[in-house]
This record gives sequence, C-alpha cells and structure tokens, in this order.
Amino acid sequence: MEANAEVQVPVHKPASGRKRNRFLSRFYSQRYLQAMALLGVAWMILFNYLPMYGIIIAFKQYIGIGNYTKAPWAGWEHFQAIFEDDLMIQVIRNTLGISLLKLVIGFPIPILFALFLNELRSLRFNRIVQTITYLPHFLSWVILGGILTTWLADIGIINDVLMGLGFIKEPIFYLSEPKYFWTIVISSDIWKEFGWSAIIYIAAISSISPDLYEAATIDGAGRFQRMRYITVPSIKGTISILFILAVGNILNSNFDQILVLKNQLNESTSSVIDIYVYEIGIKQGRFSYSAAVGLVKGIIALFLLLLANSFSKRMNQSSLF
Repeated sequence: MEANAEVQVPVHKPASGRKRNRFLSRFYSQRYLQAMALLGVAWMILFNYLPMYGIIIAFKQYIGIGNYTKAPWAGWEHFQAIFEDDLMIQVIRNTLGISLLKLVIGFPIPILFALFLNELRSLRFNRIVQTITYLPHFLSWVILGGILTTWLADIGIINDVLMGLGFIKEPIFYLSEPKYFWTIVISSDIWKEFGWSAIIYIAAISSISPDLYEAATIDGAGRFQRMRYITVPSIKGTISILFILAVGNILNSNFDQILVLKNQLNESTSSVIDIYVYEIGIKQGRFSYSAAVGLVKGIIALFLLLLANSFSKRMNQSSLF
C-alpha cells in the first residue's frame, strides 16, 4: 500500500438536512392529499382567523357606517351593559337549559342507535332504517319549522291523535304555550339530527375487528355482552372527542331552529343568546354591543372546551390535544 495514498472519509449530511429531505419526499408523494388539506387551511385562515381582527368592534362605538377602525373607543362600556341588562338572566337560563338538555338527552341517542343498528342482520332493512333516519337532516329548519307549526297547531295532527286517544279534551296550540317550547325544541332537534350524528359511530364500529366478536361468541357472550365489552370500549375515543366538541358548543342553541319556532307568546322560554344578539344587537343596530356578547360567549365556550378536554384526558386518556 502506498504511503501517500489518500484516505477517503465518508461525508455525513447533517441530521436537519436528512429530515428536510424526508419531509419533502413525503410531501411530494402525498401532494394531492396535501393540496386538499391546504385548501381547508386557507379557508380556515380566510374566514376564521383574519376576521378576528373585527373583535375590536366590541371595544368601540361602531354604528355600522364607515370604517370601524376609525370609530371612537368605548372601552369596557358594552361588557358592563351586558351584565346590567335585566334580560340577560332569562337569556342565559334559556340557553343553558335547552343546551344542557340537548346534551344530556340528545348526545347518547345516536350512540344507542348506532349500537342497535349494528346488530341488525338484514342488510336491506339496515339501509332502509338509515335512509329514513338520515332524511330529516337534509331538510332546512325553514321547511321543518313549517311542518312542525302545522302539526302543533290547534287543528294539527298532534291534537287530533291526542284527542282521539283521550289524553286531552281540548285542542292546544303548543307553540303559544311557553311550558311546551323546550320539549318541542329538544325533541325536534333530536329527530332531525340523531340519524346523521350516528354516521360517525357506525363508521367507528365498522373498524372493529370481527375476530373479537367471534372470540366472544365462542366464549358464550350474548349480543348485549358483546356490545358492552367490545363495541362500546372500542369506540370510547370517538365518543370522547365528540363529547368534548358538544360541550364546547353548549352555548349555541341552534339559531335557525329557534328563530323559526319562536313567537311573542313563547318569548319567555325561547329567548336564547343567539336570538338576543340578533334582536338587540343586529336589528337595533347595536353592532358593538352584539360583538361584545359574542366575545364573552366565545371566551366561555373556550373555557368549557378546555375543561371538557382535561376531564376526558383524565378519565379516558382521549382528548383533542
């Protein structure tokens, strides 16, 4: 071997360079999926984050004319007015009452529906049931509100059935009675959405390995035991995530539904935050005040979301973040 022979030392690329190359290679191989995702990110930035600059309206005296950035500052005046308004207690009571009942009653129903639907052996009957339960979701509340108003009128089908069965002696116009409004809103919302909401649970159930059910059947487990010890634990993560989102959305009482069904006679139980913002803030031109109400609502919703996420992480080890 020659003494002056050069020894070649292998050149290693920095770890950051290798990671960057792997990232670019993976990004290119997923370029079509990434393009779809980037469109969603762009949409979110454009319609959710950029408009957040308008929050400053809540701290100004903006009357809807001209550039809101040049409107005079009002400080905390609008926030103080929120807590001094006598209607706010009624509005918060109605909002929390309707939303909590929807959460307590309406949240488990799609889960139970998906569990029992999964036990149907007839594929044709399964599809028929799914189609029937999905259908109301695709109808707007303008259409469903008209249907409900007709059914619940004093000459509607509900009164005819109840009088025919002997439950009532005289017809009742249910939408004119405040004591019936919460029941109508909650039951109609469940009827409209439970079939559609069950899709996510049905998809989660379909990903469970059939081997688990076969092993449980061999061990002598019945349908309800398989449901309890296999199906429910397997979709626990999905249930937790949707529960967190439902808690974060608890201050939203479905504006479209209540706007269609409310009237002056049931106003004491139909006035919720969204309706309050529309009537007090928008219709009366109090844009800064309505922005302040929306900001307070958003902060409370964020707190509820974080609280539900922390609770879910401790109880089920499943969370959004």
